[in-house]
Amino acid sequence: MKKKGGRKIFVFMVKEEKEEKKGSVEFQVFSFTNKIRRLASHLELHKKDFSSERGLRRLLGKRRRLLAYLAKKNRVRYKKLISQLNIREQ
Repeated sequence: MKKKGGRKIFVFMVKEEKEEKKGSVEFQVFSFTNKIRRLASHLELHKKDFSSERGLRRLLGKRRRLLAYLAKKNRVRYKKLISQLNIREQ
């Protein structure tokens, strides 16, 4: 876990691996999770920012669909990813 400007950013992939597999489901879920956490912290300060709230809902939907796809295709990779990102109860 790295701290960047007071925000926590979770890093679990090796840099070379990220450059090779930017289109992988794991990388996409990882980047959506970072964006979701950043937007959630923004919305704690700016409660009436409805445009950002809509963007957050869109990202949550995209991440949910990707996780459903991964759970259907490869259950082991899905369980490993959600445990690394700590995003769902097991």
